[in-house]
Amino acid sequence: MNAIVVVGSLNMDFVVQVEHLPAPGETVLGRNFQMIPGGKGANQACAAGKLGGPGVGVRMIGRVGYDVFADHLKASLSAAGVDVRAVHATQAQPTGVALIWVDRQGQNSIVVASGANHALAAGDVEAMRQVLRGARLALFQLETPLDTVTRALALARQEGLRTILDPAPAQPLPPDLLRAVDILTPNESEALILLGRPPSRIEPHDAPALAEALRKLGPQTVVVKLGDQGCFLSNGAGSRHVPAYPVEVRDSTAAGDTFNAALAVALAEGKTIEEALPFANAAAAISVTRLGAQASIPARAEVEVFLSRASGG
Repeated sequence: MNAIVVVGSLNMDFVVQVEHLPAPGETVLGRNFQMIPGGKGANQACAAGKLGGPGVGVRMIGRVGYDVFADHLKASLSAAGVDVRAVHATQAQPTGVALIWVDRQGQNSIVVASGANHALAAGDVEAMRQVLRGARLALFQLETPLDTVTRALALARQEGLRTILDPAPAQPLPPDLLRAVDILTPNESEALILLGRPPSRIEPHDAPALAEALRKLGPQTVVVKLGDQGCFLSNGAGSRHVPAYPVEVRDSTAAGDTFNAALAVALAEGKTIEEALPFANAAAAISVTRLGAQASIPARAEVEVFLSRASGG
């Protein structure tokens, strides 16, 4: 089996739709409150479970508290076919939560209380070896302690896994961490922050120089996610822009997580990264048409139908 291991966060998301995102000191009225399983790590694991074919297994490594949110999060992952035996509970912290506002254009504002995610400590990394062993790819994000991510990336490399890092939430990263990354997948803001530049809008014609600058930091391959402009690939074999699929955006909350998971699934199934990116773009496109994190993630069959229609099939 071509297994994917996800090392990362699990949060319960509290989602409210609003007309516009509140300014500092402003109170706005919301509607359609929902409590939806989330967390960048869990989102990616759930998406990989939903998108993977019968030859792809998914394992999740993370921490939760001893509370009802933990039960809901593990049940959501299990329902997607994810192995949650390495998701352990800690009494020191509650399960992580995220407070999410989504405006009528689908843009969001998120506050995360990490809770038990901070209990995924660097001292626990060696115990991950048995979960990583025999897998093909490992997915990482930055909602758990940075020293844990750094050590776990190095361990995954030792075990022969191909590593994918979604550098979110955006922050500067140390060189030893970036050198252990095979595929780096920042969005526009994250890419600029990694390079010490202020966040701004990136146009596709700006992406080649940006991606090449990121590759010089250590990753072998860089995929810059450009939102409704698609993504840009840069690796040792060359570079290319992969356009997005036009859709009506409702909520972009888990689009990046869905993209990363779809990319990992396609690579685990033996596709080249050039072949994998349209699949990842399609999965992300479907996800933004729906509200919520894991609730927005499409099934494999939906992506295949979407791609067939997009190609005129």
